[in-house]
Amino acid sequence: MNATGTWRAEFRATLLLAWPLVLTNLSQFALTLTDTIFLGHVGTQELAAATLGMNLVFAAIAPCFGLATAAAATTAQTRGRGPGFVRGMRRDVRAALWATALSLVPFTLAMWQAEAILLALGQDPVLAALAGQYVRALLVGEPFFLGFVVLRGFLAAEQRPGPAMAMAGLGIALNVPLNAWLIFGGLGLPPLGVVGAGLASSSANAVMLLGLLAVMARDRRLRRFRILGRFWRPDMARLRETVAVGLPIAGSMLLEIGIFASAALLMGWLDATSIAAHAIAVQCATVTFMVPMGIGQAATARVGLAAGAGDAQGAARAGWAAIALGVGFMAGAAVALIGWGEAIARLFLDAGRADAAGTAALAATLLVVAGLFQLADGVQAVASGALRGLKDTTVPMLLTGIGYWVVGLPLGLVLAFPMGLGAVGIWVGLAAGVMMVAVLLMLRWIRRAGLTRGRAAVSLPA
Repeated sequence: MNATGTWRAEFRATLLLAWPLVLTNLSQFALTLTDTIFLGHVGTQELAAATLGMNLVFAAIAPCFGLATAAAATTAQTRGRGPGFVRGMRRDVRAALWATALSLVPFTLAMWQAEAILLALGQDPVLAALAGQYVRALLVGEPFFLGFVVLRGFLAAEQRPGPAMAMAGLGIALNVPLNAWLIFGGLGLPPLGVVGAGLASSSANAVMLLGLLAVMARDRRLRRFRILGRFWRPDMARLRETVAVGLPIAGSMLLEIGIFASAALLMGWLDATSIAAHAIAVQCATVTFMVPMGIGQAATARVGLAAGAGDAQGAARAGWAAIALGVGFMAGAAVALIGWGEAIARLFLDAGRADAAGTAALAATLLVVAGLFQLADGVQAVASGALRGLKDTTVPMLLTGIGYWVVGLPLGLVLAFPMGLGAVGIWVGLAAGVMMVAVLLMLRWIRRAGLTRGRAAVSLPA
């Protein structure tokens, strides 16, 4: 096959793997999006409280999520190496499940005190109480969610993302009626408000994991892995590898999620309208981010498979093809957010409420800022995924910290408070942080791809 055909084949393979991953991400994100939409029609306080609770959980769960995500990189390279991959991938999955389960213990104990944590961070007592109730309901479903993430990474490495996509779709299909019933009450159940939203998402996560295990047990190709075989026996060698790969991923996620969680807490120093507008803008920016995130997950698998097989040129080609796809999508997303920001914001609000117009106007402004950093967000998401395919996770974590916490947060604080720009200033700081991370990760990928030395092949890990 000539060079053009090779690149065409890589784009096709990446797209075939990426689109089910994208839909899986969107379905999983839709759980919290559904909570946001339903609670937005209950009231601004409920929406603001759930936003604080979500951001706190997302920040605190980063170590668990990073360890679960490591399964995608470890299983992909094991699959690429060939002989013995069935047993090797089973060991990788088992190690990721063990690591994730152990990390869940301190996470759950800490998040059970969410109300006290939010009060210590200066949040409004009413909002902190509601957020604490929401978080406790969410905690029920977190083990199921993380188990699903581990298996999703395994299926991506096996080039079989379809079952995870189907189960994620089932989860959101269940979450919508559950939200309507549990939040507003009915059929003999009183309205549960924020607690109902959390229980709905937890139930959906449980169905997704159990359904996926059932599908894998019935599938002839997947059943041979006996993915939970001898699960009770910890595999220390693979566990150490999972931790070595996963902890830096967790660090990167904590730094990235933490910056947006911090932004939500800073909004709490302003007013409930700022928190609600921030919630809307974050939800919309996260929807668009799910696409390059899925492409980045495909890049982890494609780069990892090539790296495991010792194909340096193939690994480089996989990374560049994925980055091009991510940038192409995010260009369109930028146009949508900038052009239709206010119309999008109003979808989240009850127009009959007195505070809806002000919240929508502020959210529309924040969406314009979000539109300006879409391209950078796409680049950093896919480049990060490509580097994970090489098990290159420590340096990207440090670069992420520089972009978000050395550049983004300080700039946002200065613009929001001393300069009086409020919520808009915080978001300008976020945009600057995302752009800096994108530049730094692209430079890292270029170095690993060998372009600084005039070669077009990644430097594979030892």
